[in-house]
Amino acid sequence: MTRADRVLVVTAHPDDPEFGAGGTIAKLAREGREIAYVIVTNGNKGSGDRTMTAERLVAIREEEQRNAARTLGVAHVAFLGYEDGDVEDTRGLRLDLTREIRRWRPHLLVTQSPERRYGTFFSWHRDHRIVAGAVLDCVYPLARDHLSFPELLPEFEPHAVRELHLMEWETPGLIVDVTDSIDAKLAAIACHASQIGDAATVATRVRERAAALGRRSGYRYGEGFTVVLREARA
Repeated sequence: MTRADRVLVVTAHPDDPEFGAGGTIAKLAREGREIAYVIVTNGNKGSGDRTMTAERLVAIREEEQRNAARTLGVAHVAFLGYEDGDVEDTRGLRLDLTREIRRWRPHLLVTQSPERRYGTFFSWHRDHRIVAGAVLDCVYPLARDHLSFPELLPEFEPHAVRELHLMEWETPGLIVDVTDSIDAKLAAIACHASQIGDAATVATRVRERAAALGRRSGYRYGEGFTVVLREARA
């Protein structure tokens, strides 16, 4: 990854940033980058506990996400509050995402992939794919063009994202060495206690996946991305 002082990470759910890119996020934070999260849904469906209510789960998952972000060195977390599992690619979603991109004005934006892949459950979730597709539409051209969403002006001026990376598990074009930050990634994942069950089992699985990715580039541990753009152009 090239130098990017402002980084925005946009995902569908609480815990997606840590599972998808936690090592990279920790690495960027240690390099002095200013990092913000935008979490689109409230995560209110992610529980197998029959005594849990959706309302309680929202509060739990927001707190878990804030703790995980702090663990990685992320100071800013915004929750858009969309219903978990029911995200649609609407004008309202695109406006909200455009506003957040213009608010944070990142050089680098990291998000999920809009493609369904079958080698990992991470890409199966409908919310992941819809959010990622909407983010791509907002990066180009909606966040960039002043005639898109004029109601955001003058508070949120247009912004062109220079780099866009998609979290990628199967065929990454870019593998980031997270050997020195894998422990931070695991500590951040552990903050999501409502989601992970047996923390030791999850940690082992995460290490194995990161090791498999890292071996492709000669690293002990790695995280994968698809680089969509270096600079937004017409």
